[in-house]
Amino acid sequence: MIALKMASAIHTLRDHRDDVNCCAFSATLLASCSGDKTVRVYSLNDFSELRFSPLSGHGYGVHWCCFSSCGNYLASCSTDATVIIWSMDTGEIMLKYEHPGRSPVRVCALTPDSSLVLSGASDGTVALWDFQSTTLRRTGAVTEATVAACSFTPCGQMFVTGCTLGDLKIWDLDLVQLHTQKDAHDLGVTCCQCDSISHIDGERVKFRLVSCGQDSQLKIWIISQHAVAGCHMQLLHTLKAQSGPVVSCAFSSDGQLVVSGSVDKTVTLYDGSQGVLLHTLSQHERYVTACAFSPSLPYLASGSMDNTVIVWRLGDGLSGRKCAGHSGLLVSDWAEEHVAAWLAEEGLEELVSAFKGHNIDGPELLSLTRDTLARELSIDSVGLRGKVMRKIEELRAALVGSAAPDEFLCPITQEVMKDPVIAADGFSYEREAMESWIGAKNRTSPMTNLPLQTTLLIPNRMLKMAIGRWRATQ
Repeated sequence: MIALKMASAIHTLRDHRDDVNCCAFSATLLASCSGDKTVRVYSLNDFSELRFSPLSGHGYGVHWCCFSSCGNYLASCSTDATVIIWSMDTGEIMLKYEHPGRSPVRVCALTPDSSLVLSGASDGTVALWDFQSTTLRRTGAVTEATVAACSFTPCGQMFVTGCTLGDLKIWDLDLVQLHTQKDAHDLGVTCCQCDSISHIDGERVKFRLVSCGQDSQLKIWIISQHAVAGCHMQLLHTLKAQSGPVVSCAFSSDGQLVVSGSVDKTVTLYDGSQGVLLHTLSQHERYVTACAFSPSLPYLASGSMDNTVIVWRLGDGLSGRKCAGHSGLLVSDWAEEHVAAWLAEEGLEELVSAFKGHNIDGPELLSLTRDTLARELSIDSVGLRGKVMRKIEELRAALVGSAAPDEFLCPITQEVMKDPVIAADGFSYEREAMESWIGAKNRTSPMTNLPLQTTLLIPNRMLKMAIGRWRATQ
């Protein structure tokens, strides 16, 4: 049974002077970009605009923006043919990429590890750049029409493009075309996004893709990659709840929900697995052009040609079960900003300053007692201290009772890793298992089946520490 309170608008941002084209979340920030040439950045604590916002480095309208997975950087692209990387500490321009041929850039994306930047342009070309050096790694024509959508796969070794002719195409990082889905959307693709979670099924790696288009449809696909059989796309769901062209779509970070925005002025929410319509939101006055889920809070943002961004809080029926941490992290791995986000989610915004002032991160949070709340954090209210401790006890119970997170399991052995290492494909493996894999003269990735550029294995010390902390709670 779905809870009656599905989603409610909690804040409307009215700072842009033209159409809102895209919005994006990090764990602690919300960004939006517009035809008014600016990118605006807001804190999720109180939705106040950051001191360095708006970001005004583009010469024409800004079409797309996205955060790096760590949240330290924001990428934006524009009709001025550039992709700009902004520091989220200072608001300064860190890097700038100029698309070959000076064609307007309609969309951009970062790999999950933020090592590569992808730009897609109106002339049908894409460009792939090294993030730090701004070196142009590859460029080429991928369609005869405008590249309107792009998304990296969860492994970061492939990407998907969608164009105004209606095709979806899958590419490797050398711009070798792996698969084409002709006429995926009649009249043109407007947006696409890969789920952040992949699954191993025998020798296949599978993940989902959501796409939308001018045909007023939202589609969910399963993409599979096999070393011998190659890449394949299978249509899972075709969703037709909206009466006009669907121009934006996104997965939630856990893949449980899908959202879409349409020319019919609505935002629709679906069950990402079953393809069932859960709720329709109808508060915008013009076309809904952007939508995004927060990775760490039960928030959804939608942007519109009415120049506004609406932030929605998802109800219990949509936000899913409580988990041990935000963004797939255990509570013991939370940084201070994750604790602040958790306080806001639990309706304890008034305590954010005190917790930040005492540098309370995940481990510190789990160690708090009623006495330390009163004596060190100066929380005088007995009732408030009791509420905080009840919430902390819920986190402790979830942490102790949780199974090992998927990211702690070696993709080869499916066991919790003891000595994790990072391979050239960007995935982490148990050292002994990966060395045996390479020793058997396998020069392909166990996850993607694509060639490994090197057999060098790098210790993943951060993951090893996280696993150690998790083991200590079991």
